[in-house]
Amino acid sequence: MNRDNDKGKVLINRSLIVGIGKFVLLMCIILRLYYLQVFQADKYKTLADENRISTRLLVPPRGLIYDRNGVVIATNRQNFQALIVAEQTPSLQKTLDAFKKIMPLSEAEEQRIRKDLKSNKSFVPIKIKENLTWEEVSKIQLNASDLPGVIIDEGLSRYYPYGEKMAHVLGYVAAVSEKDVKDDPLLEVPGFKIGKSGIEKLFEKKLRGKGGNLKSEVNAYGRVMKEIEKKEGIPGERVDLTIDVRLQEKAYDLFTEKEHSGAAILLDVQTGEILAFVSAPSFDPNVFSKGISTKEWKELLANEKNPLSNKAISGQYSPGSTFKIITALAALEAGVIKPDTHFFCAAKMVLGTHAFHCWKRIGHGSLNVVEALKHSCDIFFYETSLRLGIEKMAEMARRFGLGSKINIGLENERAGLIPDKAWKLKRFGEPWQQGESLISGIGQGYILTTPLQLATMIARVANGGYQVTPTFTKLDPNEKNHIKKIPVNQRYLDMVKEGLYEVVNVPGATAYRSHFDYHGIKMAGKTGSTQVRRITMKERQTRILKQDELPWRLRDHGVFVGYAPADNPKYAVAVLVEHGGGGSTAAAPIASQILLEAIKLDPDLHDGAVNQSFTPYSMRQNIIPAE
Repeated sequence: MNRDNDKGKVLINRSLIVGIGKFVLLMCIILRLYYLQVFQADKYKTLADENRISTRLLVPPRGLIYDRNGVVIATNRQNFQALIVAEQTPSLQKTLDAFKKIMPLSEAEEQRIRKDLKSNKSFVPIKIKENLTWEEVSKIQLNASDLPGVIIDEGLSRYYPYGEKMAHVLGYVAAVSEKDVKDDPLLEVPGFKIGKSGIEKLFEKKLRGKGGNLKSEVNAYGRVMKEIEKKEGIPGERVDLTIDVRLQEKAYDLFTEKEHSGAAILLDVQTGEILAFVSAPSFDPNVFSKGISTKEWKELLANEKNPLSNKAISGQYSPGSTFKIITALAALEAGVIKPDTHFFCAAKMVLGTHAFHCWKRIGHGSLNVVEALKHSCDIFFYETSLRLGIEKMAEMARRFGLGSKINIGLENERAGLIPDKAWKLKRFGEPWQQGESLISGIGQGYILTTPLQLATMIARVANGGYQVTPTFTKLDPNEKNHIKKIPVNQRYLDMVKEGLYEVVNVPGATAYRSHFDYHGIKMAGKTGSTQVRRITMKERQTRILKQDELPWRLRDHGVFVGYAPADNPKYAVAVLVEHGGGGSTAAAPIASQILLEAIKLDPDLHDGAVNQSFTPYSMRQNIIPAE
């Protein structure tokens, strides 16, 4: 009996403990619910609203790019896209098959569409094809009954009206890649495009603008039910360049007329503003904006003339005889030659066991520095370089912008090379040789320059020795007033400029065939030819092959640097024609026409506004020839 009572007590106690536990648990739940519904009400109300309202970034219009005269050279245009919404079509495959009957889809496009469909929800529109014409849009609309789920969307895409003529200046835009820094929410927007090269990349943040947003009410599945609020973004800013599209077109057309490969740069000698900047051949940047195909990409890479390479800044070439300008200035300043110094050219000179030849097989006879520039005599500059040495030559070259990057803001610019004794010792562990000074004096050997550096050099010569730096943006008056003067004797600079005048304007000189006289306005300049092969002794003894007898890749590069008007320079140009055969035959005619076009377009110079003639150094007043 007692045992039964004990069992009853235990059962009662256990029931009491369970009951108390349940009561405590119930009170905890009640208190928690009270806490959440009363004390945390505002927080969860906000979270609920955020779940109900979806915010989407709106891409702003990209800023436009203009030339110096207000001509649009990079703009945006309507972009009609065909999209497909998976949930709105009973059969994706049938819809895509029907679409392909209207317009073809490549295998790559089909693969991309299927990949996007798998990685996105069924109600998210997926791009089938973009940049549709009105005719293509009309075809899709007429066949809408056979294309369930296909819709037409209108947006903006980047467009370059001057195509390949401006490609190496402007660059192009393309989709954001994994390598691009995600410092802006806009970069996360599917299909958003940013500047990948050229001015588009240089001014990317300025051109990009700031995104807006669209608030929409969505259901539990994320489907948009209605638009609540739309806030437009801030369009990208306008960018104005110093480029003159008329001169740009002219320069590019001069290259393509004869299918030349190379580069040309035209500068304002007082400011360094870039008026034309050409690398040929080129590519159509609109292809990159649309999305370049594998076939098109391979064709560009396979082209032996490298259309993707910006030769104006990344091409490194021996400057050839254009470097004689530097050699002459350095030698005059160092006193190793004087204005009346003469050397005799017998077509060959010997140093040690090696013979150094002049380009003219019968020689030039006795010449001074002006005559040597006019006829581009190699022997005169061999003799000069032998006395001058590489160190002073290199120092003068660097003053005029050679051997280091100009830094105009475009990617892949190369520094070129101005060698000296320390460089060779570090590079090869060998001392500098006299013979290396000789060939350096005529712009051969280790020396490498870019066309942009050559344009900088001749602009600084033309403006009287001011350290202008090429730029794509206009200089304000304060900047113009702070351009430094290069430490160079003005008398020697004038003497060299007299030689450059005679190069073009005296019959028999190397560039005379390219001279012009436009209402008294003339140009000055210097030709250069750069060998890309070694001429053997056997060939010299028999017959040196003419340039047009050689394969294209074995022909000399042609170089020309010049400026106009000769007596009061305003424009400077550098032209390099890869394997053009020579500076006088290939580069000088192009440079001449570019300068002449610049003069004709200049309201201060054309229509007989001026009538200038060049006054030789020896006849100028208040200038005493150096003794």
